[in-house]
Amino acid sequence: MQAQISSDAIMTRDEIVLEHLPLIRFIVNRIAVRLPSHIDLDDLQSTGVIGLMDAIEKYDPGKNCKFKTYAEFRIKGAILDQLRALDWVPRSVRQKGRRLDQAYSEVEQRLGRAASEEEIADSMGLEIGKLHGIIHQVRGISLVNLEDLRGNDPDGDRSGSYTEMLEDPDSPNPFAALKDVESKQVIADTIGTLPDKERLVVSLYYYEDLNMKEIGNILGITESRVCQIHTKAVLRLRSKLKGMVDPQA
Repeated sequence: MQAQISSDAIMTRDEIVLEHLPLIRFIVNRIAVRLPSHIDLDDLQSTGVIGLMDAIEKYDPGKNCKFKTYAEFRIKGAILDQLRALDWVPRSVRQKGRRLDQAYSEVEQRLGRAASEEEIADSMGLEIGKLHGIIHQVRGISLVNLEDLRGNDPDGDRSGSYTEMLEDPDSPNPFAALKDVESKQVIADTIGTLPDKERLVVSLYYYEDLNMKEIGNILGITESRVCQIHTKAVLRLRSKLKGMVDPQA
């Protein structure tokens, strides 16, 4: 069977899969740092292949979206769906995650700035060591599906998807260009509100593609501590971005 992935390149299905296996491994490894040790990464890679196969079947070159970009969304979506189906996060941990989310949101809204660990611990009636333990426990909950942050339309329904909204980066459409600039500015401004160390970890992890161990070596701290800092940054960003996208959330 032939699978056409662009107007000028036709490859067999097996060739497409082989070419994109490094992408699947990269996505799995990025997600794995926030998962407990008992999760089988080979199973997640197999799920990623299924997501890639789904992308091959459903990709539409007419939407002016690169196949690799579309495939990445499908691969991530398949893996996150699999993790949700496994329900590997205990209810008690989810409750702690919601409580931590609420604490960050309330304290930072009251202070008008990023809250320190001590302020969050005080608001929750915890010792700082206990707070660190909770942050470590909930790190997996920081896995966020972009579809969950998309917000609702005026009727309260979720219509379309991010993959359907992806535009050709060379598109001359001024409205699309303005929306892209505004979205990037919102994200940049939100990251800019993070404390210095959290902002640095986000930059090194997402923009420099360093792993947690490499970041720890640069900052002179343990890999576990980097994970804690990353989790706190994600908690802050998720709370702020949800409020911007869906004020009623």
